[in-house]
Amino acid sequence: MLWIELLILLGCILIGVRLGGIALGAVAGIGLVIFVFLLKLPPGGPPGVVIGMIIAVITALAAMQAAGGLDYLVSLAEKVMRRRPQYITFVAPVVTYLLVFASGTTHVIYALLPVIAEVSQKAGVRSERPLSISVIAGFQGVLASPISAATVAMTGLLTARSVSLPQLLAVVIPATFIAVLIGALSVAWRGKNPDPQQTDADVSLKTTPPLTGEALFNARGSTVLFLAGIVAVVLIGIFPELRPVYSVVTDAGTETDQIEMGFAIMIVMFAIAGLIMIFFKASPEATIKGTIMHSGIVAIICIIGVSWLGSSFFEANRAEIVAAISGVIFKYPSSFAVGLFLLSSVLFSAAATVAILVPVGLALELPTKYLIAFYPAANSVFFLPTYGSVLAAVSFDRTGSTRIGKYLLNHSFMLPGLVTVFSAIVIGLILSTIISR
Repeated sequence: MLWIELLILLGCILIGVRLGGIALGAVAGIGLVIFVFLLKLPPGGPPGVVIGMIIAVITALAAMQAAGGLDYLVSLAEKVMRRRPQYITFVAPVVTYLLVFASGTTHVIYALLPVIAEVSQKAGVRSERPLSISVIAGFQGVLASPISAATVAMTGLLTARSVSLPQLLAVVIPATFIAVLIGALSVAWRGKNPDPQQTDADVSLKTTPPLTGEALFNARGSTVLFLAGIVAVVLIGIFPELRPVYSVVTDAGTETDQIEMGFAIMIVMFAIAGLIMIFFKASPEATIKGTIMHSGIVAIICIIGVSWLGSSFFEANRAEIVAAISGVIFKYPSSFAVGLFLLSSVLFSAAATVAILVPVGLALELPTKYLIAFYPAANSVFFLPTYGSVLAAVSFDRTGSTRIGKYLLNHSFMLPGLVTVFSAIVIGLILSTIISR
């Protein structure tokens, strides 16, 4: 029966991925009907606090976008890249990483890719170099961002091990950032630079129209307020005493408790969204219609569906699963990283990957240092060259140097992607080992 249930689980995931969008979560509902109503499996359940945190963060981010804050961040990134065009292979991925880190989403990269392509062409640098590593930097920036759906999911799950957000970020941020620089080195001399005589000297570098007046005020204000919310969340994690202690009267008497970190994040980020709407004129209608809210809703539906389906399957077969793979995991802990890598390359979602596999790692009592160090493998969506930002980078490169190979996997993003993920894991292992002492 275990294998039949596993085939149903994998079948739902594959069909959902093939259909795309919210289908991953919706098709998981079909699997749940089969599991719960027909096979009488325990229903399991989605991670409620994690979902709540993602909703709160997405709401604040979408409000910032509606106020113009996201456009303001992109305009700052453009200015930085244009100052040193000859170093675009290193400047572009760093800027991309920082922008995605601050915004919590890779969607901002679509505004940067044409700029990267044109700056590199103007500087006579092979466009494949900065474009490929910048896409990879965006994936790693999501994992390092304290307010991305993936990090929020990871933080929520690691609370079972008493791991705080600052502890997670203390490993993930330096590991991913240094890994991006190593990834840039791996492509720094890749291929030949374009022939100067064939370079279009009249390339027009179109800039984003500058914000002025009230629009600029609202954009700056919303950005500052959103970043202040991120700082507040991090500080609350570093200093637990900042989380309020409250009293509850019960039949047994008065009990005191401290607000959980997940609830604290929700409260802060919802408050930030409200303040942006009040003081910086973020339209509620524009907030709900923006690309950030759209992608956030898709992510939430997918996470609810697949995590619920996976939870039902795992709870019904916990003893068999633990007995079957615990020996392999403990003998070869890196096999868990391989699992994260492969699953994310199929799901195209770091948050969904974390929601499915990390609970398994927790149940198998995989050491915390490995769970944290292997986290960078959870966003390996570049492996199959079908992800949106990968295809966008190919299309924006007018020189044709950024391409998908004849054999599908020999594409421009494979080398920097593998180098970056591997480097992040190795550095993460070193840092997590030092910190855990």
